[in-house]
Amino acid sequence: MLRASLTKTVLNAAPRASRIAARPVLARGYHEKVISHYEQPRNVGSLPKNDVDVGTGLVGAPACGDVMKLQIRVDESGIISDVKFKTFGCGSAIASSSYMTERVKGLSLEEAEKIKNTEIAKELCLPPVKLHCSMLAEDAIRSAIRDYRSKRATASNPKQAGFIDVTQSAVTGETTATAHAPSA
Repeated sequence: MLRASLTKTVLNAAPRASRIAARPVLARGYHEKVISHYEQPRNVGSLPKNDVDVGTGLVGAPACGDVMKLQIRVDESGIISDVKFKTFGCGSAIASSSYMTERVKGLSLEEAEKIKNTEIAKELCLPPVKLHCSMLAEDAIRSAIRDYRSKRATASNPKQAGFIDVTQSAVTGETTATAHAPSA
């Protein structure tokens, strides 16, 4: 799709003689891996952001207008079991998001945190002018992990506002409920 639209735009605007010369240059515009992830992105979609086992990272690059949302679902053993993304941006940003979802699925949070933008850029053969796209993907996974950990910390602290503690005496069997009102 990207290749087709670029080809139409470039080739329709050029005289016939220069069209033949433009084809090799056009093929060098984006690496095949970028084109593959752009034309057939993997794991596009959303996960329910309010689920306790889902972390959401939303990052953007003001300089170019790219916006990336990456979500992870983490199982009980701390392994990323599902990943989804939605990206508004150029082909390299979409490819970076798509690649990141494939890369982190099945990893622990600690392993996923170690992925650097340089790995993404190298894998997709991104030119220096597109390195910010791989940086967005790195920022997105870190943001999603941070969000997931923040939710888990909140859920594991039951004495926070809005929770009810329920206890039962082992001796008498009496049940006591203590509400912790939301703070204003």
